[in-house]
Amino acid sequence: MAEFDAPDPAGEPAEIQSVSRAAQVLGLFTPATPEITASEAAERLGLNRTTAYRYCTSLVAAGLLERGMEAGSFVPGGLLLQVGAFALGRRKVVDLAPPFLRELSARSHLTAVLSLWGSTGPVVTRVEEDSTRAALVTVRVGAQLPFDTAQAQVFLAFHRDQLAMGRLLGNLPVAERDRISGALVQVRQRGFAFATDVAGIVAVGAPVFDEHGICAAVAGVGTDRTVSTSPDSATVRAVLDTARALSKEMGAESTST
Repeated sequence: MAEFDAPDPAGEPAEIQSVSRAAQVLGLFTPATPEITASEAAERLGLNRTTAYRYCTSLVAAGLLERGMEAGSFVPGGLLLQVGAFALGRRKVVDLAPPFLRELSARSHLTAVLSLWGSTGPVVTRVEEDSTRAALVTVRVGAQLPFDTAQAQVFLAFHRDQLAMGRLLGNLPVAERDRISGALVQVRQRGFAFATDVAGIVAVGAPVFDEHGICAAVAGVGTDRTVSTSPDSATVRAVLDTARALSKEMGAESTST
């Protein structure tokens, strides 16, 4: 039997608790966590193990999860993959992006990346690699990007639901939250973001808009020897030009950031 929270003022249930809990279980899967056990789900969601196991087995019966290779483990199921593929496939920007990414990669000699916003961060959806460089930088399709990456900062800065973005940042340690929040001010002023990781990989990202607001982010990714983050650099100009051209194709009223 479905579990309901208290009704809203209009008399409708505010939330079906069992559906919400099932979504929380599914949300535990990331590229870094492709497989979970009921015990792990219980610990991370604050449930007892029996309840977590019941949710996992019910999701298996629904086709949203499957049994993993390890005893007692679960992995995303066929129905979940089917729905995810459909959701991505219906995004217009995914279909329109490839020629723009190829042009960006050819122009900048960098790996060009398109990301869409997932439930809690950007997910890499399309990648166009430049094979002319001696050192090829690769980005895996399906990877969820952390908040300190260029494309994540683009979404955080320009997302239409800034209250939701604030709640996500509120879950971070104070020092990290303040650092990212400060960077977002600069992103909005410049119209692009950049980030460098400890391995010397540099990304420059910019927002893609449709008629409703930001719908994707594009980035050029390379090494600190091949990428300049100066606002007037060839790299930044190429990324911004690509984002604006794709935004225009998406029907954005204005392609300026």
